[in-house]
Amino acid sequence: MSQDSNTQDNNVDASIEITPEMQAFYQRADAIIGVANSQLGPDAHSGQVGASLLYAAARYSASVASIGFVKADDFAKEKDDIVEFYVKQYRQMLSDNLTDYAQNFDKYVQLNQDDKPAE
Repeated sequence: MSQDSNTQDNNVDASIEITPEMQAFYQRADAIIGVANSQLGPDAHSGQVGASLLYAAARYSASVASIGFVKADDFAKEKDDIVEFYVKQYRQMLSDNLTDYAQNFDKYVQLNQDDKPAE
């Protein structure tokens, strides 16, 4: 699926300075998208890879959220707040990327066509 080395240009207002931390953030995201793209093939279509990626994000987020807790009961008590936090973050990121994809649809469709193996 679409992986653009200029991801930071797509989702961030042009008036915002791209800090080294932001650059690193987008580079990590692009690397993860690259791993997901490498999983595409005859045995796994984009929906299957996307589902695995969502599961991996949820699994990793649960692990990250647990950092700093000493007792499982305390962690469990925070579950609803943790879910709310991650859902809010994901909703905003998904919305931003859908907007970006719609605005750059022809470019991204061409990128996706270029990524397909020749038959």
